[in-house]
Parts: sequence; C-alpha cells; structure tokens
Amino acid sequence: MSNVILKVEGMSCGHCVSSVEKAVSTVGAAAKVDLNSKTVAVDFDESKVTLSAIKEAIENQGYDVV
Repeated sequence: MSNVILKVEGMSCGHCVSSVEKAVSTVGAAAKVDLNSKTVAVDFDESKVTLSAIKEAIENQGYDVV
C-alpha cells in the first residue's frame, strides 16, 4: 500500500469532501480530506490504481490537484 498527500484547491464544504472521497473510492483507493489544510490523504495499492488515475478522478469533479 502507498500513501500520498495531495494538495487540492477548490474544496470549501462538506459536499466537496464527499465528492472527492467518492471520486477516489471509485478508482479503488481510499481518501481522507482535510478542508483546513486543503489536502487529501490517499491510500492506494499501486498494483491496482495509479496516482495519475487518482488525480484525474479528483480533477473530473472540478477540483485542482496542485
């Protein structure tokens, strides 16, 4: 398992948290959003999902991974 912290711009509320966490889970990873620091802690299995796919899933929800 790998763990990475992503900086994500555009999140501001509980709906944002749910959108990002759901998007990450659909690609096979787990996410924990911290609105205060605008970060997303992601746990994933590199043999099943790529970091690029996780970033793309978040960006498809309208947020910017920086």
